[in-house]
Amino acid sequence: MRKAEITPYNNHWPMMFSKEANKLHTIFGSEIIQIHHIGSTSVKGLKAKPVIDIMPVVKSISQIDRYNSAMIDIGYEPKGEHGIQGRRFFQKGGEERTHHVHVYESGSSNIERHLAFRDYLRTHPEVLKKYADVKEDLSKRFLYDVASYTREKEQLVLEIESKALAWHKTQNELQ
Repeated sequence: MRKAEITPYNNHWPMMFSKEANKLHTIFGSEIIQIHHIGSTSVKGLKAKPVIDIMPVVKSISQIDRYNSAMIDIGYEPKGEHGIQGRRFFQKGGEERTHHVHVYESGSSNIERHLAFRDYLRTHPEVLKKYADVKEDLSKRFLYDVASYTREKEQLVLEIESKALAWHKTQNELQ
């Protein structure tokens, strides 16, 4: 049974991301444009479920299913779009998940959404603390109910995401 267990930030998470990103570069080759570390493990100091979220940005999402066998060979389970149109999702580790791979085609609005959320938390310590506190509280309340944990934090995530996208747009205009 999956747990919604939150752990303190682990300084090894960036290295774990890099190691896995190298494997993905080998598999997807020239299809990859960029690979980003996203999610809570990408934000220094943020308590998180210890699952490394990886976001490859690719030239053509329609080509990604061709790599399912290679992904299976390195321990991933292909999940198709998994509820988000235009994404290919892979998970590793079964019930004790270690990695999620969210593949998007260049130009997808989901790329900006993920990067804005991550960068906003990295630069707004008061929001990071609030988010961490809510996650920790929900983890205690819903340790063995990941669906409820996720549902209960959804409103805060949407609020942060909205602010993050507005902030991100402003940042881009300043550059």
